[in-house]
Amino acid sequence: MVSQPKRPNQPIVLTSHPAKFSKAIAIHWGEADPIKRGPIIGTLTTPDRNVIGTHSGSYSVYRALAVASGRLDAQHRADLTNTSPADHIGPHPSWADPEKIVSLDPFGAIVGEVYGEFYEKGYDIRPTIAVTKAHINMPELQDAIAKGRLVEDGQIMKKGGDLVVTKAAIEPVWYLPGIAKRLETDETLLRRTLFEQTGGMFPELVTRPDVKVFLPPIGGVTVYIVGDPAAIADPNKMLTVRVHDECNGSDVFGSDICTCRPYLVHGIEECVQTAQAGGAGVIVYLRKEGRALGEVTKFLVYNARKRQEGGDRADAYFARTECVAGVQDMRFQELMPDVLHWLGITRIDRFISMSNMKHDAITRSGIEIVTRVPIPEELIPPDAQVEIEAKKAAGYYTEGAILTEEELAEIKGRELSE
Repeated sequence: MVSQPKRPNQPIVLTSHPAKFSKAIAIHWGEADPIKRGPIIGTLTTPDRNVIGTHSGSYSVYRALAVASGRLDAQHRADLTNTSPADHIGPHPSWADPEKIVSLDPFGAIVGEVYGEFYEKGYDIRPTIAVTKAHINMPELQDAIAKGRLVEDGQIMKKGGDLVVTKAAIEPVWYLPGIAKRLETDETLLRRTLFEQTGGMFPELVTRPDVKVFLPPIGGVTVYIVGDPAAIADPNKMLTVRVHDECNGSDVFGSDICTCRPYLVHGIEECVQTAQAGGAGVIVYLRKEGRALGEVTKFLVYNARKRQEGGDRADAYFARTECVAGVQDMRFQELMPDVLHWLGITRIDRFISMSNMKHDAITRSGIEIVTRVPIPEELIPPDAQVEIEAKKAAGYYTEGAILTEEELAEIKGRELSE
């Protein structure tokens, strides 16, 4: 039986009031020494918070529901015994470069290791990154083994097709001056727009310009590492990388209107091959469903594409998205390379992506890309030809022909009724 929550007998404290931050520890973003940099304190059990927002991204709302319903004690402090990273990552020089990392806390996985003195003083500091190990098994990898493209070596690929990986979950931690600079906008404008476009959810964005770090209520990033994590930053080892934006319909359920799952699995296969040859592979999985437009918008676009005059045509692929969403894409790939810099990556030997936006964002951030690997033609589902041909015509990397506008109009997907 769920206990009834106790009605708070204390007055509501508006976080926009600076007095509540008077004892907050300063954050000096970009400092190499984590003590000088200062811990990220976004917990609600202490008045000494030094950020806007709280932990867990979009799941912070569910935490509020748990507290409101009496299922969670609002003063609960996490017992972090035995939760330290299962594999060591960093530190790397990029951790101390405020130009390289602005959207995550590079020390987020090792707060228990580097901020012991603050825990002893009673500060409630939570990790924003967790690193563990796992086995993953997918039918496509089983097929690759059966056809001889992958081998069960007993270490990276276990008997039965279990792939051994190190994986990291990363919550967003935004250094607002760095975010503004990366997006080539003004910090004051950024803060005001974030405040207004979230319905006034975070007043500190406009009332507390002295608080520079924001924990936004959005999805995070998951990293899957194949092979030795130490090889990722080793310039003498080969590195394969796929950067993949979430697509629930294809990635999980196998929807054939796009190439997401086939390309993701191909990226994993390439990572395994590189790791088995002595290098390492990295899959970066970002929670940016429907190009960060959201799944509802994506499905509305699907309907618009399928019902438009002339059917679902490659020449109108991007136009339908703009009609519904007002913009083609809101993923802001400018922020994406931060996770690569957290891993210490300076060169990618094989980049499993055709996206010009991802390629350009990565190379502009100072990471070299040696070879780009397009999706093999045989992996493209029939209904996804519309997507892939439209993207190639728009500038996506391809080793094949780029269709004319007239030819694009002839590439059509299924009707809704089929």
